[in-house]
Amino acid sequence: MQYRHWNRIIAAVALGFSVAAHAAPLTIDRLMEVLAGNRQSSATFTETRYIAVLEMPFKSSGELLFVAPSHLEKRTLKPWPESLVLDGDTLTMRNGKRKLVMQLEQYPQVAAMVESIRATLAGDHKALGRVYHLRLDGTLADWTLLLTPRSADVSVVVARIELQGDHNLVHTVEIDQSDGDRSVMHIEPMAQAATAP
Repeated sequence: MQYRHWNRIIAAVALGFSVAAHAAPLTIDRLMEVLAGNRQSSATFTETRYIAVLEMPFKSSGELLFVAPSHLEKRTLKPWPESLVLDGDTLTMRNGKRKLVMQLEQYPQVAAMVESIRATLAGDHKALGRVYHLRLDGTLADWTLLLTPRSADVSVVVARIELQGDHNLVHTVEIDQSDGDRSVMHIEPMAQAATAP
């Protein structure tokens, strides 16, 4: 009888620790640690842009590829092919036969927008913190990260960026521009190919 009594006490204490750990608020450091564990990922995306000069939203879709720590590709397939490749500090954009290569340090507003996604996927707290104020809500299973620009140069273009996800997956990226335009990107991870034994 006494053995059962102690078993119940131990189980209750263990349950208490488990609940307390589960209820602990998610911190930015913890989220960044989890995101940084994902060294490579591929996904499909659908993006809707709400642009003041257009009567209807502009929709596109394609694929995303991220390879830590600094390679990000956005390949748009519909409504027409185009690509954006960020490798280190070099951004290469292709649209048909047109190609544009730029160094991010020369275009801080562009850098701020693409870095918000890349640095989040990489779990790079320092890179995000240099450009944005960060506010995190939710749990590891359902988190929302709000980015607001630190500098006036960036806030001229970006009003806010909100990313939503669970664990090391980003599901939604919403960018509100200072001119009132905005975009919403929904991301679905692609099944990883099985590796040979």
